[in-house]
Amino acid sequence: MASNLFGYLSNDIGIDLGTANTLVYAKDKGIVMREPSVVAIDTNTRKVRAVGDEAKRMLGRTPGNITAIRPMKDGVIADFDVTEAMLRYFIRKVSNSSFRVNPRVVIAIPSGITEVEKRAVKDSALHAGARDVITIPEPMAAAIGVGLPIEEPAANMIVDIGGGTTEIAIISLSGMVFSKSVRVAGDELDAAVVNYMKRAYNLLIGERTAEEIKVKIGSAYPLDEELTLEVKGRDSVAGLPKTIHITSQEIREALSDTIAAIVDAVRVTLERCPPELSADLVDRGFVMAGGGALIRGIDRLLSEKTGLPVTISDDPLSAVANGTGAVLNDLNWVMQNL
Repeated sequence: MASNLFGYLSNDIGIDLGTANTLVYAKDKGIVMREPSVVAIDTNTRKVRAVGDEAKRMLGRTPGNITAIRPMKDGVIADFDVTEAMLRYFIRKVSNSSFRVNPRVVIAIPSGITEVEKRAVKDSALHAGARDVITIPEPMAAAIGVGLPIEEPAANMIVDIGGGTTEIAIISLSGMVFSKSVRVAGDELDAAVVNYMKRAYNLLIGERTAEEIKVKIGSAYPLDEELTLEVKGRDSVAGLPKTIHITSQEIREALSDTIAAIVDAVRVTLERCPPELSADLVDRGFVMAGGGALIRGIDRLLSEKTGLPVTISDDPLSAVANGTGAVLNDLNWVMQNL
Protein backbone atom coordinates (compact mmCIF):
# COMPACT_ATOMS: atom_id res chain seq x y z
CA MET A 1 0.00 0.00 0.00
CA ALA A 2 2.81 2.39 0.93
CA SER A 3 4.51 1.83 -2.44
CA ASN A 4 1.22 2.48 -4.27
CA LEU A 5 0.81 5.73 -2.39
CA PHE A 6 4.44 6.56 -3.19
CA GLY A 7 3.78 5.94 -6.88
CA TYR A 8 0.61 8.00 -6.78
CA LEU A 9 2.28 10.98 -5.13
CA SER A 10 5.38 10.80 -7.30
CA ASN A 11 5.33 12.78 -10.52
CA ASP A 12 7.48 10.50 -12.70
CA ILE A 13 9.13 12.16 -15.68
CA GLY A 14 11.09 11.30 -18.81
CA ILE A 15 13.90 13.59 -19.96
CA ASP A 16 15.47 13.96 -23.38
CA LEU A 17 18.66 15.64 -22.15
CA GLY A 18 19.85 17.03 -25.46
CA THR A 19 22.91 19.05 -26.36
CA ALA A 20 20.73 21.74 -27.93
CA ASN A 21 17.33 21.30 -26.25
CA THR A 22 15.93 19.47 -23.23
CA LEU A 23 12.41 18.04 -23.38
CA VAL A 24 10.51 16.78 -20.34
CA TYR A 25 7.69 14.27 -20.51
CA ALA A 26 5.41 14.03 -17.45
CA LYS A 27 3.61 10.74 -16.88
CA ASP A 28 -0.05 10.90 -18.01
CA LYS A 29 0.44 14.45 -19.32
CA GLY A 30 2.78 14.16 -22.31
CA ILE A 31 5.55 16.63 -23.14
CA VAL A 32 5.20 19.50 -20.68
CA MET A 33 8.44 21.37 -21.32
CA ARG A 34 10.76 22.04 -24.24
CA GLU A 35 13.59 24.48 -23.57
CA PRO A 36 17.15 25.07 -24.82
CA SER A 37 19.94 23.36 -22.83
CA VAL A 38 21.50 26.70 -21.94
CA VAL A 39 22.37 28.18 -18.54
CA ALA A 40 23.42 31.77 -17.80
CA ILE A 41 25.89 32.04 -14.93
CA ASP A 42 27.35 34.93 -12.98
CA THR A 43 31.09 34.34 -13.38
CA ASN A 44 31.96 36.08 -10.12
CA THR A 45 29.62 34.12 -7.83
CA ARG A 46 28.98 30.99 -10.02
CA LYS A 47 25.28 31.61 -9.36
CA VAL A 48 22.73 30.59 -11.99
CA ARG A 49 21.02 33.66 -13.41
CA ALA A 50 18.75 32.05 -16.03
CA VAL A 51 18.00 28.65 -17.59
CA GLY A 52 16.40 27.54 -20.86
CA ASP A 53 14.65 30.06 -23.13
CA GLU A 54 15.66 33.06 -21.07
CA ALA A 55 19.32 31.98 -21.03
CA LYS A 56 19.35 31.24 -24.78
CA ARG A 57 18.25 34.81 -25.49
CA MET A 58 21.43 35.88 -23.68
CA LEU A 59 23.80 33.76 -25.85
CA GLY A 60 26.44 36.05 -27.32
CA ARG A 61 24.82 39.12 -25.73
CA THR A 62 25.90 39.03 -22.09
CA PRO A 63 27.89 41.63 -20.13
CA GLY A 64 31.31 40.65 -18.76
CA ASN A 65 30.18 39.09 -15.50
CA ILE A 66 27.49 36.81 -17.03
CA THR A 67 28.19 33.89 -19.38
CA ALA A 68 25.57 31.88 -21.19
CA ILE A 69 26.89 28.34 -21.56
CA ARG A 70 25.68 25.01 -22.90
CA PRO A 71 26.69 22.42 -20.28
CA MET A 72 26.15 19.49 -22.67
CA LYS A 73 28.62 18.89 -25.48
CA ASP A 74 28.38 16.11 -28.07
CA GLY A 75 25.59 14.48 -26.07
CA VAL A 76 27.59 14.24 -22.85
CA ILE A 77 28.07 16.43 -19.78
CA ALA A 78 30.81 19.01 -20.26
CA ASP A 79 30.11 20.91 -17.03
CA PHE A 80 28.80 18.74 -14.19
CA ASP A 81 27.72 21.51 -11.76
CA VAL A 82 25.90 23.51 -14.40
CA THR A 83 24.13 20.43 -15.78
CA GLU A 84 22.97 19.62 -12.27
CA ALA A 85 21.64 23.17 -11.80
CA MET A 86 19.86 22.95 -15.16
CA LEU A 87 18.28 19.56 -14.34
CA ARG A 88 17.19 20.82 -10.92
CA TYR A 89 15.47 23.79 -12.58
CA PHE A 90 13.68 21.56 -15.12
CA ILE A 91 12.64 18.93 -12.53
CA ARG A 92 11.32 21.57 -10.13
CA LYS A 93 9.48 23.41 -12.88
CA VAL A 94 7.65 20.26 -13.88
CA SER A 95 6.96 18.77 -10.43
CA ASN A 96 5.93 22.06 -8.83
CA SER A 97 3.65 20.61 -6.16
CA SER A 98 5.29 20.83 -2.74
CA PHE A 99 3.76 17.71 -1.14
CA ARG A 100 4.78 15.27 -3.86
CA VAL A 101 7.74 12.96 -3.37
CA ASN A 102 10.77 13.20 -5.65
CA PRO A 103 10.11 11.82 -9.14
CA ARG A 104 11.53 8.75 -10.78
CA VAL A 105 13.30 9.87 -13.94
CA VAL A 106 13.93 8.09 -17.24
CA ILE A 107 16.75 9.79 -19.17
CA ALA A 108 17.74 9.10 -22.78
CA ILE A 109 21.52 8.97 -23.34
CA PRO A 110 23.65 8.54 -26.49
CA SER A 111 24.34 4.88 -27.27
CA GLY A 112 28.07 5.47 -27.63
CA ILE A 113 28.84 7.06 -24.26
CA THR A 114 31.20 5.50 -21.74
CA GLU A 115 30.21 4.09 -18.34
CA VAL A 116 31.82 7.13 -16.68
CA GLU A 117 29.76 9.54 -18.81
CA LYS A 118 26.62 7.50 -18.09
CA ARG A 119 27.35 7.63 -14.35
CA ALA A 120 27.74 11.42 -14.58
CA VAL A 121 24.24 11.74 -16.08
CA LYS A 122 22.75 9.55 -13.33
CA ASP A 123 24.56 11.42 -10.56
CA SER A 124 23.51 14.79 -11.96
CA ALA A 125 19.85 13.76 -12.00
CA LEU A 126 20.04 12.27 -8.48
CA HIS A 127 21.68 15.41 -7.09
CA ALA A 128 19.06 17.50 -8.91
CA GLY A 129 16.25 15.78 -7.00
CA ALA A 130 15.40 12.51 -8.77
CA ARG A 131 14.41 9.59 -6.51
CA ASP A 132 15.57 6.97 -8.98
CA VAL A 133 17.20 7.26 -12.43
CA ILE A 134 16.78 4.85 -15.33
CA THR A 135 18.82 5.44 -18.50
CA ILE A 136 17.74 4.30 -21.95
CA PRO A 137 19.81 4.49 -25.16
CA GLU A 138 18.67 7.42 -27.31
CA PRO A 139 18.09 5.44 -30.53
CA MET A 140 15.92 2.96 -28.60
CA ALA A 141 13.90 5.84 -27.10
CA ALA A 142 13.55 7.44 -30.55
CA ALA A 143 12.41 4.14 -32.12
CA ILE A 144 9.77 3.67 -29.40
CA GLY A 145 8.77 7.34 -29.70
CA VAL A 146 8.12 7.16 -33.45
CA GLY A 147 6.09 3.97 -32.99
CA LEU A 148 8.36 1.38 -34.61
CA PRO A 149 7.31 -2.23 -33.84
CA ILE A 150 10.56 -3.00 -31.99
CA GLU A 151 9.29 -6.23 -30.37
CA GLU A 152 8.98 -7.98 -33.75
CA PRO A 153 11.69 -10.35 -35.03
CA ALA A 154 12.30 -7.99 -37.96
CA ALA A 155 14.67 -5.10 -38.62
CA ASN A 156 13.68 -1.62 -37.52
CA MET A 157 16.21 1.08 -38.28
CA ILE A 158 16.25 4.58 -36.80
CA VAL A 159 18.48 7.56 -37.66
CA ASP A 160 18.24 10.26 -34.99
CA ILE A 161 20.16 13.46 -35.81
CA GLY A 162 20.26 15.58 -32.66
CA GLY A 163 22.29 18.61 -31.62
CA GLY A 164 25.45 16.86 -30.41
CA THR A 165 25.25 13.32 -31.78
CA THR A 166 23.74 11.35 -34.62
CA GLU A 167 22.40 8.04 -33.30
CA ILE A 168 21.81 5.18 -35.71
CA ALA A 169 20.53 1.77 -34.66
CA ILE A 170 19.09 -1.43 -36.06
CA ILE A 171 16.62 -2.89 -33.58
CA SER A 172 14.97 -6.30 -33.51
CA LEU A 173 13.20 -8.25 -30.72
CA SER A 174 13.43 -5.22 -28.36
CA GLY A 175 17.22 -5.15 -28.55
CA MET A 176 19.81 -3.18 -30.51
CA VAL A 177 21.46 -5.49 -33.05
CA PHE A 178 23.95 -2.79 -34.00
CA SER A 179 24.20 0.87 -33.07
CA LYS A 180 26.49 3.69 -34.07
CA SER A 181 26.82 7.03 -32.34
CA VAL A 182 28.82 9.76 -34.10
CA ARG A 183 29.52 13.17 -32.64
CA VAL A 184 28.55 14.90 -35.86
CA ALA A 185 25.11 16.53 -35.80
CA GLY A 186 23.33 19.89 -35.56
CA ASP A 187 26.14 21.71 -33.74
CA GLU A 188 28.65 20.68 -36.40
CA LEU A 189 26.28 21.97 -39.08
CA ASP A 190 26.06 25.33 -37.27
CA ALA A 191 29.86 25.47 -36.99
CA ALA A 192 30.14 24.76 -40.73
CA VAL A 193 27.89 27.78 -41.43
CA VAL A 194 29.99 30.03 -39.12
CA ASN A 195 33.21 28.93 -40.87
CA TYR A 196 31.74 29.43 -44.33
CA MET A 197 30.56 32.98 -43.59
CA LYS A 198 33.98 33.86 -42.22
CA ARG A 199 35.82 32.29 -45.14
CA ALA A 200 33.61 33.53 -47.98
CA TYR A 201 32.55 36.96 -46.70
CA ASN A 202 34.86 37.85 -43.79
CA LEU A 203 31.63 38.00 -41.79
CA LEU A 204 31.64 36.98 -38.14
CA ILE A 205 28.34 35.57 -36.88
CA GLY A 206 27.28 33.92 -33.60
CA GLU A 207 25.89 30.43 -33.10
CA ARG A 208 22.30 31.70 -32.84
CA THR A 209 22.56 33.36 -36.26
CA ALA A 210 24.19 30.24 -37.73
CA GLU A 211 21.33 28.09 -36.44
CA GLU A 212 18.80 30.52 -37.90
CA ILE A 213 20.51 30.32 -41.32
CA LYS A 214 20.52 26.49 -41.16
CA VAL A 215 16.81 26.36 -40.25
CA LYS A 216 15.65 28.98 -42.76
CA ILE A 217 17.62 28.05 -45.89
CA GLY A 218 19.74 24.96 -45.07
CA SER A 219 19.31 21.94 -47.34
CA ALA A 220 20.98 18.65 -48.18
CA TYR A 221 19.56 18.22 -51.67
CA PRO A 222 18.96 20.74 -54.50
CA LEU A 223 15.65 22.56 -53.95
CA ASP A 224 12.95 23.09 -56.58
CA GLU A 225 13.09 26.76 -55.72
CA GLU A 226 16.31 28.03 -54.17
CA LEU A 227 16.04 30.47 -51.25
CA THR A 228 17.88 33.62 -50.18
CA LEU A 229 18.39 35.23 -46.79
CA GLU A 230 19.71 38.51 -45.43
CA VAL A 231 22.40 37.98 -42.79
CA LYS A 232 23.79 40.56 -40.37
CA GLY A 233 27.12 40.22 -38.60
CA ARG A 234 30.47 41.92 -38.09
CA ASP A 235 33.05 42.43 -40.81
CA SER A 236 36.23 40.73 -39.56
CA VAL A 237 38.46 43.11 -41.52
CA ALA A 238 36.82 46.50 -40.95
CA GLY A 239 35.35 45.49 -37.58
CA LEU A 240 32.04 47.17 -38.43
CA PRO A 241 28.49 45.75 -38.66
CA LYS A 242 27.69 44.44 -42.14
CA THR A 243 24.70 42.94 -43.98
CA ILE A 244 24.96 40.45 -46.86
CA HIS A 245 22.59 38.24 -48.86
CA ILE A 246 23.27 34.52 -49.18
CA THR A 247 21.61 31.70 -51.11
CA SER A 248 20.54 28.19 -50.17
CA GLN A 249 23.03 26.76 -52.73
CA GLU A 250 25.93 28.33 -50.79
CA ILE A 251 24.72 26.97 -47.47
CA ARG A 252 24.15 23.51 -48.99
CA GLU A 253 27.78 23.58 -50.12
CA ALA A 254 28.87 24.73 -46.64
CA LEU A 255 26.96 21.86 -44.98
CA SER A 256 27.94 19.17 -47.49
CA ASP A 257 31.02 17.77 -45.69
CA THR A 258 29.19 17.42 -42.36
CA ILE A 259 26.16 15.82 -44.02
CA ALA A 260 28.50 13.44 -45.90
CA ALA A 261 29.87 12.27 -42.50
CA ILE A 262 26.30 11.46 -41.37
CA VAL A 263 25.64 9.58 -44.64
CA ASP A 264 28.85 7.57 -44.09
CA ALA A 265 27.74 6.60 -40.57
CA VAL A 266 24.41 5.34 -41.97
CA ARG A 267 26.23 3.29 -44.60
CA VAL A 268 28.60 1.77 -42.02
CA THR A 269 25.57 0.71 -39.95
CA LEU A 270 23.96 -0.93 -42.98
CA GLU A 271 27.20 -2.77 -43.77
CA ARG A 272 27.20 -4.25 -40.26
CA CYS A 273 23.58 -5.44 -40.49
CA PRO A 274 23.06 -9.25 -40.55
CA PRO A 275 21.82 -10.46 -44.00
CA GLU A 276 18.38 -11.60 -42.74
CA LEU A 277 17.71 -8.17 -41.29
CA SER A 278 19.12 -6.41 -44.38
CA ALA A 279 16.42 -8.17 -46.37
CA ASP A 280 13.74 -6.59 -44.11
CA LEU A 281 15.20 -3.13 -44.62
CA VAL A 282 14.86 -3.35 -48.43
CA ASP A 283 11.08 -3.04 -47.99
CA ARG A 284 10.86 -1.18 -44.67
CA GLY A 285 13.72 1.27 -45.09
CA PHE A 286 14.40 3.46 -42.07
CA VAL A 287 12.85 6.29 -40.09
CA MET A 288 14.48 9.63 -39.30
CA ALA A 289 14.04 11.60 -36.06
CA GLY A 290 15.72 14.52 -34.28
CA GLY A 291 16.06 18.14 -35.37
CA GLY A 292 18.46 17.21 -38.18
CA ALA A 293 15.63 15.30 -39.92
CA LEU A 294 14.05 18.70 -40.64
CA ILE A 295 16.89 19.79 -42.95
CA ARG A 296 15.32 20.09 -46.38
CA GLY A 297 15.96 17.12 -48.65
CA ILE A 298 18.06 15.07 -46.21
CA ASP A 299 15.62 12.16 -46.60
CA ARG A 300 15.99 12.28 -50.40
CA LEU A 301 19.77 12.37 -50.15
CA LEU A 302 19.91 9.41 -47.74
CA SER A 303 17.45 7.44 -49.85
CA GLU A 304 19.59 8.08 -52.94
CA LYS A 305 22.84 7.11 -51.18
CA THR A 306 21.48 3.92 -49.56
CA GLY A 307 18.85 2.79 -52.06
CA LEU A 308 16.33 2.39 -49.21
CA PRO A 309 12.98 4.08 -48.55
CA VAL A 310 13.38 6.86 -45.95
CA THR A 311 10.55 8.23 -43.80
CA ILE A 312 10.68 11.31 -41.58
CA SER A 313 8.71 10.77 -38.38
CA ASP A 314 5.63 12.94 -37.76
CA ASP A 315 7.19 14.94 -34.94
CA PRO A 316 10.96 14.33 -35.14
CA LEU A 317 11.84 16.80 -32.37
CA SER A 318 9.67 14.97 -29.83
CA ALA A 319 10.58 11.38 -30.75
CA VAL A 320 13.09 10.71 -27.95
CA ALA A 321 10.98 12.44 -25.28
CA ASN A 322 7.89 10.47 -26.36
CA GLY A 323 9.98 7.30 -26.14
CA THR A 324 10.99 8.06 -22.54
CA GLY A 325 7.30 8.64 -21.81
CA ALA A 326 6.33 5.23 -23.22
CA VAL A 327 9.04 3.63 -21.06
CA LEU A 328 7.70 5.43 -17.96
CA ASN A 329 4.34 3.80 -18.58
CA ASP A 330 5.89 0.34 -18.79
CA LEU A 331 8.85 0.15 -16.42
CA ASN A 332 8.60 -3.67 -16.40
CA TRP A 333 9.69 -3.59 -20.04
CA VAL A 334 12.85 -1.73 -19.00
CA MET A 335 13.73 -4.32 -16.38
CA GLN A 336 13.41 -7.12 -18.94
CA ASN A 337 15.14 -5.45 -21.88
CA LEU A 338 17.72 -2.93 -20.72
